Amino acid sequence: MMDWTDSNCRQFHRLISRHALLYTEMVTSAALVRGGARHLLEHSPQEHPLALQVGGSDPGELAQAARMGQDAGYGEINLNVGCPSDRVQSGCFGAVLMKNPALVGDCVAAMAAAAPHAEITVKCRIGVDDQDPAQALPELLQAVGAAGARRVIIHARKAWLQGLSPKDNREIPPLDHDLALSMKAEFPKLHISVNGGIDSLEAAEAMLERGFDGVMIGRAAYHTPMRILACADRRVFDDATAPQGDPVAIARAMRPVIAAHLARGGRLIGVVRHMLGLFAGQPGARAWRRALSEAPNGGLDDFDAALSAMTARQAA
Repeated sequence: MMDWTDSNCRQFHRLISRHALLYTEMVTSAALVRGGARHLLEHSPQEHPLALQVGGSDPGELAQAARMGQDAGYGEINLNVGCPSDRVQSGCFGAVLMKNPALVGDCVAAMAAAAPHAEITVKCRIGVDDQDPAQALPELLQAVGAAGARRVIIHARKAWLQGLSPKDNREIPPLDHDLALSMKAEFPKLHISVNGGIDSLEAAEAMLERGFDGVMIGRAAYHTPMRILACADRRVFDDATAPQGDPVAIARAMRPVIAAHLARGGRLIGVVRHMLGLFAGQPGARAWRRALSEAPNGGLDDFDAALSAMTARQAA
C-alpha cells in the first residue's frame, strides 16, 4: 500500500473502526537509516493500534530501523517479504526474499534484538516464480519462527517477479487459501493471518471461521471502507458499544485533519483522496467523488460544500 496508507488515511480509517490493526505504508530501512527520512515515522496517537511496515534485506540496517520504529512508539514492526513491485526488487527486498529464508530469519532476529519492546512480524507470499509453495512457504515460516516472530500474514498467492505488474500479481496468480491454512497445523505456535482475494467483511468472517487467526484486507477496505470497517468492531471484535458508523459524522470528524494538513501547506486532495469511497454504494456517491476530485487545491469550504450536497441528496 505504498503511497496509500499515509497518516491522513489512517486517521480516517481509525474514525471508522476502533480496533482494526492499521499498517503504515512500506518504508525502506535505507530511507530511515541512510536517508534520514525520520518524518516517515510520524503519526498521530489516535492511529493506534498501528504497525510500522518496513522493507529491507540488510539485518544490521533493519535492526536500526526497528529500533527507530520502537522509539517512535510503534508496538509492531512488520517486515514485508511479499511486495513484488519493481521498486522493491531493485533494492533486493520484498517478495524476492522468499528465495532466501535464512536471510529473512537473520533479519527478524536482528530486528527483535534491537527492538525488544516491539513485536516483529512478517508478511509474505506463498512463493515466487517457479518455487513450489508447499516447500517454500513452510521453509520461510520455519526460519522466521525460529528467529522469534510469532505472527505472520500470508498473502495466499505466488508472486511472479518477471512478466507481471504489481497489479497483475494481486489478481492473476491463483489463490491457495488451503495451503495457507494448512500452516496452522504445521506451525501451531504461529499466529497466522491470511490476505488476498478477501473483499468483504463476510468473506473475512468466513476465513476466521475456517481457522485463521486474523485477516488482512487492503484495497477493498480502502475503496469501500464503510462496508468493511464500519461493522468490524461489533462483528469481529465483539465491541457492542462501537458506533454503527455514520459516514456524514465521519466526514465531519475529518475536518480538523484536513485543516491541519492545509495549514502545513498540503493540498486538499492529499486528504480527501482517501475519502472518495466513504459513500460507496449510496445515492450521490459519484457526485461526492467528482466534487472532491475537481477541487484538488481547494480548502475546507470546498469540502463542506461537497458534504452539504451529499447530505442534501440523502435527505431528498
